Amino acid sequence: MEKHYSDSQVKGVSTGTTILAAIFDGGVVIGSDSRASMGGEYVSSKTINKVIQVHDRIFCCMAGSLADAQAVTKTAKFQLSFHSVQMEGPPLVIAAASVLKDLCYKNKEELEAGFITAGWDKKKGPQVYVVSLGGMLISQPVTLGGSGSTFIYGYVDAKYKPNMTREECLQFATNALALAMGRDNVSGGVAHLVVITEKGVEHVVVPGDKLPRFHDE
Repeated sequence: MEKHYSDSQVKGVSTGTTILAAIFDGGVVIGSDSRASMGGEYVSSKTINKVIQVHDRIFCCMAGSLADAQAVTKTAKFQLSFHSVQMEGPPLVIAAASVLKDLCYKNKEELEAGFITAGWDKKKGPQVYVVSLGGMLISQPVTLGGSGSTFIYGYVDAKYKPNMTREECLQFATNALALAMGRDNVSGGVAHLVVITEKGVEHVVVPGDKLPRFHDE
């Protein structure tokens, strides 16, 4: 990626977000809210889709600078497409996460974006990886990020359990996003969710007025 240096102090569009991913029995759910803010001061969009498909059964969620995240995912999609042609097959989920990790690490002085990568492959089945701002890569069964995540760590720790069914995991993810969106002023909009299994990919969108409510909002 090209390096750009500027003395400008203008704040860019931030995803000011809540993102999460969780493994269930046979697949994985990855999701986010849809609100973007300008420098954390006002909402610039209510309909940003932060769940990006980088290959057939591999998706990532982005947090941080929207421009940085979009540039990284665009480059990653190109590299993974080229990789799949070379390997004559779909890339592994760890390969996709490693591409994002390398891009974030090599450009860590310029980028302000982190990612959650989730997907399914024939070698390891459902997987979730976290790529932090500086390029750290770690595998976890469930993870979350963004400004709204601070409000729901307790909920996630208490409610997540291994080997959940698809329906249980989808409800768990929806509830977690709803709780974060209810408390975090820069998370909101709709809940974008993607269910990834061996059989394929299913997109689920939960409108804001259909999200579960847990308190007097």
